[in-house]
Amino acid sequence: MPHTLFISDLHLCASRPQINALFFKFLNTTALSAEALYVLGDLFEYWPGDDDLEEPLHTEVAAAFSRLKEAGVRLYLMHGNRDFLMGEAFCKAAGMIMLTDPALIDLYGTPTLLMHGDTLCTDDVHYQTFRTQVRSADWQNTFLDKPLAERKAIIEGMRSKSREAQAEKPDEILDVNPLAVQEALRAHGYPRLIHGHTHRPAKHLHAIDGKTCERWVLTDWYSHGGYLRCDRNGCEMFTI
Repeated sequence: MPHTLFISDLHLCASRPQINALFFKFLNTTALSAEALYVLGDLFEYWPGDDDLEEPLHTEVAAAFSRLKEAGVRLYLMHGNRDFLMGEAFCKAAGMIMLTDPALIDLYGTPTLLMHGDTLCTDDVHYQTFRTQVRSADWQNTFLDKPLAERKAIIEGMRSKSREAQAEKPDEILDVNPLAVQEALRAHGYPRLIHGHTHRPAKHLHAIDGKTCERWVLTDWYSHGGYLRCDRNGCEMFTI
């Protein structure tokens, strides 16, 4: 049966070779039978700019996606909170189409809203302020003007501070805000919602204005892999 796959939060990096290997196996096996594959953010642990495309892992990932496209699978990519500096050069090398966040698609007759998911975590006010700053064109232009090595050092420092800040935050702040979810679903006509970011894979049902909406949260790829498979009969989560 024709089907589409969704993944997110892989956080690929050279220090996690077992997950990288699992990802490449997924592309070379499971993904080959899909009509399309959507990557909903945080493909990489971080992305300092497209001039880092020659880094061996980045080159290997782009080439693997390109082969998948040549096999007939449509490929879509969305920025996450770790790799929002990915640009046209990576998409061209990988054969992927960059989506806006959010993106509303028709998935086998079911309107489906795709998001990374970080904009739904509105209780984390500090993060939302930071997100607004780093997504601005002025900030990105200034940052990308710096030498690559300096950018990587800055990102490493930011990651360290982020880990320390998250350890001090209440667990509920790091999850989506229910009202933010309702507002997103209402604003887009009560679709199905698929997102990542929170690393809390599950299926949720939301009753809004007399309508019931599915919300699927994708798994991260820290200890294992996983994906959501959707066809005309619905969606199902798989662990690999």
